[in-house]
Amino acid sequence: MHSYIHEPDGVFPSVCSLDCPDQCGLLLHKKDGKIIKVQGDPAHPVTKGNICNKVRNMTARLYDPKRLEYPLKRVGAKGEGKFERISWNEAIETITSKWKDLIVHNGPQSILPYSFYGNMGNLSAEGMDRRFFSRLGATRLERSICNAAGSTGYKYTMGGSFGTDPEDTIHSKLFIFWGINAVSTNMHQVTIAQQARKNGAKIVVIDVHKNQTGRWADWFIPIMPGTDAALALGIMHVLFAENMEDEEFLQQYTVGAEELKQRVAQYDPPTVSAITGVPVDDIYKLARMYGTTSPSYIRIGNGLQHHDNGGMCVRTISCLPAVTGQWLHKGGGATKGNSGYLAHNARALQRPDLLKDKTTRIINMNAIGKALLELEDPIRSMFVYNSNPAVIAPEANKVRTGLMREDLFTVVHDLFLTETAAFADIVLPAAASFETVDFYASYWHHYMQIQQPVVEAYGESKSNTEVFRLLADGMGFDEKAFKATDEQLIEEALDNPANPYLEGISLKGLLEKQFLKASVSPIISVKLPTPSGKIELYSEQMLKDGYDPLPVYNPVVEDGDLPYLFVPAPNHNFLNSTFSNNARHIALEKEPRLHMNVVDAGRLGIEDGDMVRIHNHRGECVLKAAVGENVLPGVLVSQGLWADMPGAKQLVNALTPDRIADMGGGATFFSGRVDAEKAAGPEYQIS
Repeated sequence: MHSYIHEPDGVFPSVCSLDCPDQCGLLLHKKDGKIIKVQGDPAHPVTKGNICNKVRNMTARLYDPKRLEYPLKRVGAKGEGKFERISWNEAIETITSKWKDLIVHNGPQSILPYSFYGNMGNLSAEGMDRRFFSRLGATRLERSICNAAGSTGYKYTMGGSFGTDPEDTIHSKLFIFWGINAVSTNMHQVTIAQQARKNGAKIVVIDVHKNQTGRWADWFIPIMPGTDAALALGIMHVLFAENMEDEEFLQQYTVGAEELKQRVAQYDPPTVSAITGVPVDDIYKLARMYGTTSPSYIRIGNGLQHHDNGGMCVRTISCLPAVTGQWLHKGGGATKGNSGYLAHNARALQRPDLLKDKTTRIINMNAIGKALLELEDPIRSMFVYNSNPAVIAPEANKVRTGLMREDLFTVVHDLFLTETAAFADIVLPAAASFETVDFYASYWHHYMQIQQPVVEAYGESKSNTEVFRLLADGMGFDEKAFKATDEQLIEEALDNPANPYLEGISLKGLLEKQFLKASVSPIISVKLPTPSGKIELYSEQMLKDGYDPLPVYNPVVEDGDLPYLFVPAPNHNFLNSTFSNNARHIALEKEPRLHMNVVDAGRLGIEDGDMVRIHNHRGECVLKAAVGENVLPGVLVSQGLWADMPGAKQLVNALTPDRIADMGGGATFFSGRVDAEKAAGPEYQIS
């Protein structure tokens, strides 16, 4: 492993660590031992030197004066945010002695890890940490807050996270961006589509909000939240009714085509229009455009799966390319995710065999507020890393009440004193990705990448693997699994005979080349990992699992009788709560806004720029109105998870439900209802 740490000046290869499908190749410019500039690597075959504002301004985050430099222990009241410096020895001793005591008196399941993919490095997110908590016997966390529902739905149709190679979509003639603000969250797919548009391709965007991607499209189709499956079924109705299906493809490559045809008969355009808010003529126009254009490509986003019916929504949309045989055409098909092509040996990396008690309880991360407050056998300690549940988890007021428990011993490992860290007893400084060793696998393109350290760790900060080795030592765990170096962890992970696409990708190769492509075959040229080996329009497995075996529209769960559906979507310059505390990124994003239809605003006496209070039984939020036609009547959309500000009520997840979606344990952030009113009085004016 080559370290660039000791070279004070130069330009060094790197990779973006953010939870983003693009996973850009980067070049880091160093002067006097510090990174002074981040730019895209023009040699990367997909990202080609283009990067987003988030990453371009990464140096402001790396060297932010608020970045944590050393371990801290709480000295004030819980939640007050008062800490004093301690040594790493004291921090590890405090944590491990507390845990040893809890294990004796309350059992290891009184301890809970809480993490996600704040850093997409595989070692950082699912390496030594997983080994440690398995060996500890801690309560297990179901990490399903992001893509779990949709991935499960897609898997029922296609067998796993396998879709169109994005590089092939340069050949596409029709792009449907469905529930994805790709300009902000998948910019290189936008770049490819833009190039294809110059060759005559059309771009359609289906979404609940006319965001930057909707404005860029040739045709934007607004839809009522949670009704995407109905629209997909309506498209299929027209395709079959007007004989636009590819009968030969359906016979050879799918199961259940006849049953699907019978199912979609009931989803005629007038019925679907009444559900979705999409005009009847537009349903016909879209279906005919899709049925007569080839290659056509659907980019399935994260947004539409964050509903009670999110898994079935994605399951239904994923059947469309099979109906018209698009998988046979280069650049045709769909992508929900492509992580299956780069799947490493997760068992070897995570070592679930270290967990002795296989009946250890599992807590869904979406229900963390409930878990902290309502469990009969309480969580008594929580270790948070790569995540910020006080902002990103649903039912945020419940989460914060749980974090305030005096009997909850909380440790947070992060780059900053986050909103969650303010509730902690011990705070540990985390090394940034450019300061560590890791390997990265995109869940959109097909390239594996390596990160070698470019600069020294900031202050006394440490990587996740270092911290969990220290904790393992402090707990007296002497298994060989906890002695493995980062290089050994990568080698173990890349040794995965079960994934033939990974053939030829090794640590040695990555060190030589920086990035390597999976050995990908056209999806239809291999037996799919579904039970039948084919695309399953009818799924026996779904029937066994208690679902309708065919695509169906299920309405979202009734969330009370308040008048507005509330969708707290992502924004352009933050990534969840990452960057929301950084002055440069806040300046780029300006302020949180609430998008509302002019009809609703008129009825409420609200004008553009007024402060609006939205509320339900879970909490309240005050945001500035953006009035117009960007959302349908009855829909309110905000963008971004904004950091707490004194006096500001902008914590949108105070309003979101912690119900669990239909599949995969997924989140239901976008299926909540609120009321709205003009916010009068000086207490609602945010300066």
